[in-house]
Amino acid sequence: MIAGRPYRSRLLVGTGKFAAHEVMRDSLLASGAEIVTVALRRVDLDRAGEGDVLDFVPPGMTLLPNTSGAVDAAEALRLARLGRAATGTGLVKLEVTPDPRTLAPDPIETLRAAELMVADGFTVLPYCSADPVLARRLEEAGCATVMPLGSWIGSNRGLRTRDAIEAIVAAAGVPVIVDAGLGVPSDAAEAMEIGAAAVLVNTAIAVAADPVRMARAFALATVAGRLGHLAGQAGPGTATAASASSPLTGFLGALGAPAKGNGNGRGTG
Repeated sequence: MIAGRPYRSRLLVGTGKFAAHEVMRDSLLASGAEIVTVALRRVDLDRAGEGDVLDFVPPGMTLLPNTSGAVDAAEALRLARLGRAATGTGLVKLEVTPDPRTLAPDPIETLRAAELMVADGFTVLPYCSADPVLARRLEEAGCATVMPLGSWIGSNRGLRTRDAIEAIVAAAGVPVIVDAGLGVPSDAAEAMEIGAAAVLVNTAIAVAADPVRMARAFALATVAGRLGHLAGQAGPGTATAASASSPLTGFLGALGAPAKGNGNGRGTG
């Protein structure tokens, strides 16, 4: 549930790095995603209808313009406004990443941009570091979700920030969407198992040998992880020895016991 609107799929997918727009389209369909992120810097609004990336987003999918490439709050707000004017949506994925080496989100400028965007009527989904304090501040600023990173953008290194994300989930009053760094479907399942509301995946799907099949795998992993979370994981034990799930002590003991005799030295079995 994002800003009062329900979504069936808990997998969000990006549109960057695909070898061809047709592959992107087929992967989006295979993912079952309902929300698709589009970097405003990659969209040529003057070529709409002439083969631009937006022309290959399947009908019915919710566009989530993002401010990828913005280096401060002012630039992020400008990009968001351009995206709203072009697409008609007030949804925006807020990204402020001034460091080109790590693409780490700037916490100060991200919070500042979130405050400006919320005041301007946007529904803000901010990409942020896995910082429980920052996540709380973004929620207090009026963001519809928080989107902590699993690891560096595009690194495919998995859920390196698990402990911090668990703390964010425990305290959040808005959906927590794990964004960036998830490399294989099991990473998505792990994020869902610890209580994330959704995950956003781009690079791991786009650069896979078979992006369409990988998109489907991530979709299934997201469902499995969510079911695992709802089922409730048994807490880890404290014993130092193993505990068999099907104890055979009584049965094996009976097999090893002397047979009852019948008086002639032979057992009765």
